[in-house]
Amino acid sequence: MLFFRPRRSGSDSHRRTSPPRRYRTAALAAAALALTFLQATTGSASAGPSAAAPKAAADVVRVAEFLAECPYTHRAPDDPIVFPGLPGASHMHSFFGNDSTNGRSDLASLEKARTTCSPDIDLSSYWVPTLYDGNKEVEPTGTTFYYLGEGVRDDVIRQIRPFPRGLRIVAGNAKATGPNDNTISRWSCLHHGEVNPSHDFVNCPAGAMLESYLDFPQCWNGKDLDSPDHKSHMSYPVNGGCPSTHPVPVPKLRQVLRYPVNGDPSRFRLASGPGYTMHGDFFNVWPENELAQRVRDCINAIIKCGADGTP
Repeated sequence: MLFFRPRRSGSDSHRRTSPPRRYRTAALAAAALALTFLQATTGSASAGPSAAAPKAAADVVRVAEFLAECPYTHRAPDDPIVFPGLPGASHMHSFFGNDSTNGRSDLASLEKARTTCSPDIDLSSYWVPTLYDGNKEVEPTGTTFYYLGEGVRDDVIRQIRPFPRGLRIVAGNAKATGPNDNTISRWSCLHHGEVNPSHDFVNCPAGAMLESYLDFPQCWNGKDLDSPDHKSHMSYPVNGGCPSTHPVPVPKLRQVLRYPVNGDPSRFRLASGPGYTMHGDFFNVWPENELAQRVRDCINAIIKCGADGTP
């Protein structure tokens, strides 16, 4: 319903048509403030996902890490690091990543091959002695290779350099005669922390999986891609840093394998012997620029990255 005000006389109307200047100025300022508030509110409410703020620094996981998932490829009694050019000279190995690895493999042949790794730019070759349940070969269904900065001080982490192209590393002791015989491998049960880890096989409950962990050395002598014993060119850290004999810090490679077996550990053996003979071989075939980017953005920066090399 509309209401009409009575019409005023001309003189009265003339007195009211022009409010004082100070009132007009105040009204204009109030209108401008209201418009600014409305625009800010509308812009905020209509902003979609593309207008979201960058990931906050607090959301970044401060762990120096990137990884590669490299499923099983094949088995062969070969070892191109320990027995180069001698196919069939080794105990049985299970290979991961590069699908061409054999007794005659070298950097040139590996660079021309394909890989099972994610990311598929990682043409590196990884291998371990084959696991047997009785006389049946068992291959891992989980094959993760972590590249880490842990094990050294933060100031050393920031100095870590990429592996040199063609670097070869062997970790563990294939000739160990007991659980404490210079071996660093360990066995555990996936999601069953109540079972204590051991250098030898452990008894995992029904439904669990047997896990193998192996850490590679992360200090390099700065000159040799291999050595006669395949270990002397590398060293483990000492007191949070690299020793003077091996002054170049490189990523720590951690090999984590999950086998679909459990129960009585007396059923299990490796091609090299008991569980404490677990060892691993790594032949670096990462593209230099890709590895350098991951070391810089993930390890040096102390940020947890995925297989694609980003947080």
